[in-house]
Amino acid sequence: MPADLTTKEIKVGIAGTGFIGPAHLEGLRRNNVKVIGLAENGEELARSKAHDLGIERAYGSLEAMLNDADIDVVHLATPNNLHFPHAKAALLAGKHVVCEKPLAMNTKESAELVKIAKETGLVNAINFNLRFYPISQHARAMVQSGQIGKVYTMYGSYLQDWLLLETDWNWRLEPDLGGTLRAVADIGSHWLDLMTFISGLRIESVMADFKTFLPVRKKPTKPVETYTGKLLTPEDYEDKPINTEDYASVLLRFEDGARGVLTVSQVSAGRKNRLSYEIDGSKSSLAFVSERPNELWIGHRDRPNEHLLKDPSLLLPEARAVSAYPGGHNEGFPDTFKQLSAKVYQYIRKGDFSAAPDFPTFADGHYELQLCEAIEKSAKEGRWIRVE
Repeated sequence: MPADLTTKEIKVGIAGTGFIGPAHLEGLRRNNVKVIGLAENGEELARSKAHDLGIERAYGSLEAMLNDADIDVVHLATPNNLHFPHAKAALLAGKHVVCEKPLAMNTKESAELVKIAKETGLVNAINFNLRFYPISQHARAMVQSGQIGKVYTMYGSYLQDWLLLETDWNWRLEPDLGGTLRAVADIGSHWLDLMTFISGLRIESVMADFKTFLPVRKKPTKPVETYTGKLLTPEDYEDKPINTEDYASVLLRFEDGARGVLTVSQVSAGRKNRLSYEIDGSKSSLAFVSERPNELWIGHRDRPNEHLLKDPSLLLPEARAVSAYPGGHNEGFPDTFKQLSAKVYQYIRKGDFSAAPDFPTFADGHYELQLCEAIEKSAKEGRWIRVE
């Protein structure tokens, strides 16, 4: 039985201090959630990072953090291959868990985590934070209330350029650490989650095409942090073969007859982190681009099109609930972490874990892995694959 946290201060530990761990930390602090511990690979690194981030306790391993009875909730911002063992250990230690995506390396692992989470009764969340742009929440409310009519098509892309050069390197390029899918699992999963979340429709089958434009990359022989773009000398590299996709295009068949197309790329020059989608219905259409996250285009056949700017007074209630600033005050990527954390910790504080969560859970993480495995199989076999 999970501990009653309805009246006590909730205390949190974070594992991992790369790009995404500090983003979790900032979102938690903006919700006045107390982060007391930080786990890293080794005590020296943990102490150094904890000092830099202003966290009082440092642990040289996740196990050490889980042994701290003061920790109530664990946030996992570790490499992909550690998500399953870390999330499993945290649940079995009686901790609520917020995990980065992907939830695991395969659906066998993710199914086990869903099962353990259900058996322990602990709160579990997967960090599909991009659901929490107010504009996307507004789009969801419009679609699911029937304002755009029957959904016909959903199409769009997720484009980045941080792996454009042969000298660009990150652990996600190594299958043992990141998995056999890269672009699709890393960023395509966010787009797929958004479309199923907004539309309420599941994907029945997929047809995928992959391309690795840089089959050999130059791996730095010294550590380089993600997104830093540091320049090294030629002797600081070694050649490494690449077996994961730089690019993917995926045709989608949704339930209820809707169709979709997704393009994913990590080699699109000038696109730093651009997610876009358009949803066409029998009455109206919606379009969103994350580079301008406070805007929604609404298209019509029989009257002028609309351009909605984020303003809580104009948003539907579901979107207003995740909008913290008035009209004209933009909210962006960091705010999505804040809003997801707010939902998770409001749920924990209420203490009724039989209620339906209003945030993505391990079940959503498992479903995205089902989609990813079907997409990978389709790309390998060159045919439509039904999603199990």
